[in-house]
Amino acid sequence: MSLEKIRLKLGMVPLIDAAPLVVAKERGFFAEMGLEVELSREASWASIRDKVAVGALDGAQMLAPMPLAMSLGLSPLKISMAVGMALNLGGNTITIGNALWERMQAADPESMAAKPISARALKAVIDQDKALGKPPMTFATVYPYSPHAAELRLWMEAAGIDTEKDVQLTVVPPPQMISFLSAGNIVGYSVGEPWGSLAVRMNLGRIAATSRDIFAGRLEKVFAVTQSWAEDHPETHLAVLQALISAARWCDENRCELAELLAQPQYVNAPVDALMAPLLGENGLPKDLLTFHNHAANFPWRSQAMWYLEMMKRWGLAPAALDSRAAAEDVFRPDLYRVAALGLGLRVPLTDYKTEGTHAAPWTLLKATQPVEMGPDLMLGGGTFDPFASRVADLPRTAMTESGDLS
Repeated sequence: MSLEKIRLKLGMVPLIDAAPLVVAKERGFFAEMGLEVELSREASWASIRDKVAVGALDGAQMLAPMPLAMSLGLSPLKISMAVGMALNLGGNTITIGNALWERMQAADPESMAAKPISARALKAVIDQDKALGKPPMTFATVYPYSPHAAELRLWMEAAGIDTEKDVQLTVVPPPQMISFLSAGNIVGYSVGEPWGSLAVRMNLGRIAATSRDIFAGRLEKVFAVTQSWAEDHPETHLAVLQALISAARWCDENRCELAELLAQPQYVNAPVDALMAPLLGENGLPKDLLTFHNHAANFPWRSQAMWYLEMMKRWGLAPAALDSRAAAEDVFRPDLYRVAALGLGLRVPLTDYKTEGTHAAPWTLLKATQPVEMGPDLMLGGGTFDPFASRVADLPRTAMTESGDLS
């Protein structure tokens, strides 16, 4: 594609899964598409949300449910969004502070020996506190409409913890999680890497579970723009998608060099070896904690958008009567991804939906231009999600607060 040099400002949060944007800039994939891109390192997801909504950013790395919430008017600014690709699968960890970890170990050593660690030990501690009349403990996630919030809730609920009553959930920007834990403002949190394993490295906490343990093969971050921007700049949008897809392929194949790029102060600003651990599967983390391109990682599955929406309905974060399929189809745009990927000569899925949670081992997607090798997609407790027969009970909403920004 031949384009005049076009200047764009794209947003990112300092996390490993911002990698495709960083690589596309640092390794020239944007430049090859005629794009001059400034990456804006934002402090929080609320900042990303608001700056994209008002046009201060042309597009951004976003949590997969964020553009869905924005389009539905569940955020302060209602604006139609378009997701042309995902940036990665997985990459989150649930981290427990040392003091609570020791209490859990004493309360239920058997559960603490499980892999992943069961939240039954946490429930035992919560029950102890209830008996003494103590207030609920506070845990943090990065944003109300996030994979992290869903993972933390599902991990707790699997052990019988009522996330509406038994704990308090608050929102803290990813880079601030460690300081909040160290100060005793929270007892644990769910966050994207490296901010979970870095707490372990600093001897402040331990990892209880990873996103792979909760829902393997789940879309984590996406690249999103407003619908109006996509309509006004179709060729530029296509160029951005192709640059990011190429960068994502590079990320899977060059993880050691990727750690060095991300470690720079303007990006994640963390020690290189602290980034190596989650990228290479060291220090007890799974080797496939993060996937950037393999296993159709960049395909914006509408079935997964529906799963997120059903989880939001489950916890009262979206209207119970919401048509999840229609909402998913308004925002997640596999048609845009196919045009971009086919232009790069890549194989692409020919279906927008798949049943989630039925594969314990690698499998092959045959509904594609050529067979696509896929990874496991099991969910905690053996649950599945059929996008053609989704029914999730509606539960009361949990009050959440966000440090620094209102969501």
